[in-house]
Amino acid sequence: MANKVQKGRFTARLEGDFVVFIIGMRFNKLWKVHKWWGPFVAMPKMLRELQSHPDKGLLGARTVVSGRTVNVVQYWRSVEHLAAFAKSTDDVHLPAWRAFNNKVGASGDVGIYHETYRVAANNFECVYANMPVTGLAAAGEHVAIGRRSDAARERMGAAVEA
Repeated sequence: MANKVQKGRFTARLEGDFVVFIIGMRFNKLWKVHKWWGPFVAMPKMLRELQSHPDKGLLGARTVVSGRTVNVVQYWRSVEHLAAFAKSTDDVHLPAWRAFNNKVGASGDVGIYHETYRVAANNFECVYANMPVTGLAAAGEHVAIGRRSDAARERMGAAVEA
């Protein structure tokens, strides 16, 4: 069902503030598999853990591969949820982060980055035309675009009619 094309035009509805967190890893030295394999397999483990515990605040995620870089776009309920997961000694992130620093550190063999954006309620706009449910619509609610939400400026901050 996740890959089934939804014919027509849709947008996303998400109540309240939320966070967009983009994290990525770049294989700077492809031949050094022993350096990048650990971080490469750590992210799917983290996502599985988060998906099995919705109370931790992850709303949805999508992985994108572009050349030597793997990016994960994540939608979180709040910065506080994201920070709690990052710092928790009971979750898989902190041990993976420590392992990365011990094994890779500043060697330059593997690059990592993240960007965090706090989005205030009703300060986003999106449209999905003839697409499977994806992105923010998968993290929130996938809703048809109605008469009063046909243009981007109308969707930004406006209630969407189903």
